[in-house]
Amino acid sequence: MTAKITFHPLGNADCTRLDLSDGQKLLIDFADVRNPNDPSDLRVDLAKELTDDLRASKRDHYDVVLFTHLDDDHCHSACDFFWLDHAIKYQGAGRVKIRELWVPAAAILEEGSKDSARVIRQEARYRLKKGNGIRVFSRPEKLKDWLAENGLSLESRKHLITDAGQFVPGYSTDRPEKVKFFIHSPFGWRQDEEAIIDRNQDSVVFQATFMEGHRETHAMFMSDIDYESIDQIVETTKRHRNTERLLWDVFKIPHHCSYLSIGPEKGDEETKPSAGMKWLCETQARVRGVMMSTSDSIPVKGSDEDNNPQPPHRQAAAYYKRVVKMIDGTFKVTMDLPSPRKPKPSTIEITSRGATPLGGSVIVGASNVTTSTTRAGSAAK
Repeated sequence: MTAKITFHPLGNADCTRLDLSDGQKLLIDFADVRNPNDPSDLRVDLAKELTDDLRASKRDHYDVVLFTHLDDDHCHSACDFFWLDHAIKYQGAGRVKIRELWVPAAAILEEGSKDSARVIRQEARYRLKKGNGIRVFSRPEKLKDWLAENGLSLESRKHLITDAGQFVPGYSTDRPEKVKFFIHSPFGWRQDEEAIIDRNQDSVVFQATFMEGHRETHAMFMSDIDYESIDQIVETTKRHRNTERLLWDVFKIPHHCSYLSIGPEKGDEETKPSAGMKWLCETQARVRGVMMSTSDSIPVKGSDEDNNPQPPHRQAAAYYKRVVKMIDGTFKVTMDLPSPRKPKPSTIEITSRGATPLGGSVIVGASNVTTSTTRAGSAAK
């Protein structure tokens, strides 16, 4: 069995499924946003799609569900789909169980949450208090204070916390799951400096490295961070001489193809990248990499959608398209796969040949030698 990454067409919302080599299933975000009463809504029926997949695998649970942050486009209707331990009202037949819940520290600490965000926050707090079934990313002083307020110590929950710059324990490319996860964000210090939690900038950003045969395939999951946060990640990674942790074959584009994840100005035809974003996209890309925009279709120049301040932005897409041209890669949009009229989940299989769309040819190719760093910077010269 080989690993698979499945992206779901949800418009400007997120849910990505990872099927690992050992049979584990991980879910990154869950936003069931389709309007069942609108026949023109082409977004996937996420609850049905995931339930059918679990039923086919004869399971009622995910090994891990990661909420990168608690914005509605990443957790909408989660309280209706999952079995949650903290309250009986979220339990019962048909609900999908979560063996381990992964959240940023901000999801524990934030106040004033509503709807599914509040429910997931309560579940995360409940599990952290119990001391199992949870992994929290980053440990700001505010988390230490919250634990103390609840009669707990940071030391007693240290084994449940992973900081930026660390691998998630329990996963390795040398074990049957054949994957490891390196956490880039959130930064604990940032949350201590903030008066109010910024969900996007305090979200979980990570690199997944898969191993099949003698080939490593890297996937970057960028959540909804902006260019300033990306610049900080790049600067920190370089300072620690750890740049291999920012290599990518698959790049999940941040924030639904927003220009603000590339640079401060949208531009007329193409967004100009910040120094860190330029380095990440153009130097760390491996030959034939794929960039996936989890978003609505890219607007046509001059259309009403082109004037919408919300992503996706045509100018941002123009930059990403230029990047993939440099590396003989591909730029894809979830709502356009396989066609804008009939979008369906899109799966990339991780094999010893690289990352391959099911039923298609290889679209991402790294070297057969795992130490190779063939990437855009060299390919474009």
